[in-house]
Amino acid sequence: MTNAADWQGAVGRNWAAEFERTDRSFSELNAVLVDRIASRARPDARILDIGCGAGATSLALAERLPMADIVGIDLSESLALAARARNTDGRVRFEIHDATRWSGNGWRPDMLVSRHGVMFFDDPIAAFTHFAEIATLGAQLVFSCFQDRAENEWAVEIPALLPAPPAPPQPFAPGPFAFSDPDHVRNILGQAGWKNAHAESVTFSYIAGAGDDAVADAVDFFSRIGPAAPLIRNLDAEEKNVFFEHLSQKLCNHLVDGTVMFKAAAWIWSAHL
Repeated sequence: MTNAADWQGAVGRNWAAEFERTDRSFSELNAVLVDRIASRARPDARILDIGCGAGATSLALAERLPMADIVGIDLSESLALAARARNTDGRVRFEIHDATRWSGNGWRPDMLVSRHGVMFFDDPIAAFTHFAEIATLGAQLVFSCFQDRAENEWAVEIPALLPAPPAPPQPFAPGPFAFSDPDHVRNILGQAGWKNAHAESVTFSYIAGAGDDAVADAVDFFSRIGPAAPLIRNLDAEEKNVFFEHLSQKLCNHLVDGTVMFKAAAWIWSAHL
């Protein structure tokens, strides 16, 4: 389970340090998500990027919609500061705050978006109710989240290599796969006042390694990012040696034209007030 405290602590710091590789892993999905948002947004939209991370989606939207007023918000200070450092022309405002408590001080979005940033709320109905309350009438919502763990190869294959694979989390517990069940998400959005919720299925390549030694790059990436990373760090020296040997073999099976990639699947949700 990954919750808000994790993102404010070590998880947020790790993702900030690794933003180039995490952005790379989601690059195919992010392109589709930005297209979907841009196709629905007014040229001068007021866009709130919830759980903006290091800012990849916000900055891409600023390129696509130069007249838009965009605010990215993340409760991880490390990630928000990384986003600010990338925001060289100052076209996006990045704020450090808990999105479920953020009011905007009178600034009301008409488009609320997120790339995989909404699955970690302790009370998702309350969170999406809050988003509805701070948005304009008729505002639109577009966000992505993972489909079932079984549809995302890395999420199944990497933990299975551990000496003691982790037990599956409780259904709908905050974490990467909390929104994998469309019926569950549709119920959350409906109770929170969002209408005509629709989930589009998107498959993409999750890029884990590239460069001169893509396999070594992917080994290092999975040691730092993802649900298996903290478990890997707790292995003793002998267990790590065995694990990394098996991991390298596994990653070689996913090496295609110099890139380590895994089949992945996400939902892109849309709804409106």
